[in-house]
Amino acid sequence: MQDLPERYFKPVSKRRVIYIPGYDPIHPRRYRELYRSESADQAAISGYEIGLKPKKSQGPYGWRVKATIDGQTTRTDMDVLVWSDIVRDSMDLTIPATYLQLARTAWTYIASGTLRRLMWLRKGPVIAALYPIGMLLLQLILALWVGSLIGRGFHYGVQWVLPFLPNMITGLIGVGLCAAFAIYALRWFKANDGKFFAYYLMHDYAYSAKTNGANAPELEERMAQFGDFIAAALEEDVDEVLVIGHSSGAHLGVSILADLIRDACVPANGPVLSFLTLGQVVPMVSFLPEAHRLRADLAYLCNRPELVWVDVTAPGDGCAFALCDPVAVSGVAPEGGKRWPLVFSAAFTQTLSPKRWKELRWRFFRLHFQYLCAFDVPADYDYFQITGGALSLGARYKDRAPSASRIDVPASKYTSTAP
Repeated sequence: MQDLPERYFKPVSKRRVIYIPGYDPIHPRRYRELYRSESADQAAISGYEIGLKPKKSQGPYGWRVKATIDGQTTRTDMDVLVWSDIVRDSMDLTIPATYLQLARTAWTYIASGTLRRLMWLRKGPVIAALYPIGMLLLQLILALWVGSLIGRGFHYGVQWVLPFLPNMITGLIGVGLCAAFAIYALRWFKANDGKFFAYYLMHDYAYSAKTNGANAPELEERMAQFGDFIAAALEEDVDEVLVIGHSSGAHLGVSILADLIRDACVPANGPVLSFLTLGQVVPMVSFLPEAHRLRADLAYLCNRPELVWVDVTAPGDGCAFALCDPVAVSGVAPEGGKRWPLVFSAAFTQTLSPKRWKELRWRFFRLHFQYLCAFDVPADYDYFQITGGALSLGARYKDRAPSASRIDVPASKYTSTAP
């Protein structure tokens, strides 16, 4: 990053942070409360001051941050670009429709060869993708098996007590009891999916798979609205506009920013534009046959001088493609080389205390959000200094080398950037 313009190294006194969440149906106040509690913990650990206030301006849900770090005070307005309504609509399926979705999604990833190639990169997120398939099938098998035991038990019990009743009648009642229990059990599993995450993850992976990696029309429309919002922020009197894409929000951010730069919406002398991707799952989409748009945007964005792009993941996050360069592994890195992204690890096993790591090790969903949380032994990744401190993203990581263990070899079968 040594060739960045001088304005990237000026202290940031005013910042806009625009957060693009992943596939999440929950109200964005969750992110505010997470920021409030975790920033207080990190400030206590790292010895700086940070506080939140309600947002005063109109627009997306957000809050204001005032932080004093290393003697410098920075004010940050944070906004969450909401697409949770689209997520909720995509999850509004009946139980039979979800099982049909399961079959279609599995077929998409297996028949296209995408699943096999994803396994070359990281087994963790692929296992996470297979988990809802296995769990939903297990739920169905359990429901039918226990239901059949109840039905057969009724049939044989009645035959023993009332042997004069016709077998056909008791058998039909037994079948009815089996079906009734199976339906009840499947509904119970769905109602308690907050414990299993089977339906949630199934809908997540199916959302992109149903279009083979292309963006659904309603998502494209929302992304255009997000782009307009970011373009307006770039016209404001702030020092940095920091766009953060978490999980699925990472690949949305890639396309949104690529569109903005193509449309010349990044002022040459305006705020510095920074892009931070966290826990990205880009290959789950970019490896699909029809993901031409995303692959083209990755190829375009990776060499643009209008922004700084940093990608942070961690091998401890089983839901992310940790240390996989999203441009390179998608097979769209230009032959002459590329500028972005800078790929490095948040190193959960080193930045969390042994006790904390032990508590979180098998809480996969919680670990996927650790990038937005406090670290017991912080290294050079601190979400709250990035969003609230006086250094721009480029200045913070100007001397940071990419992780030596990053994966930057092409792995996708599909590399075309046009239909």
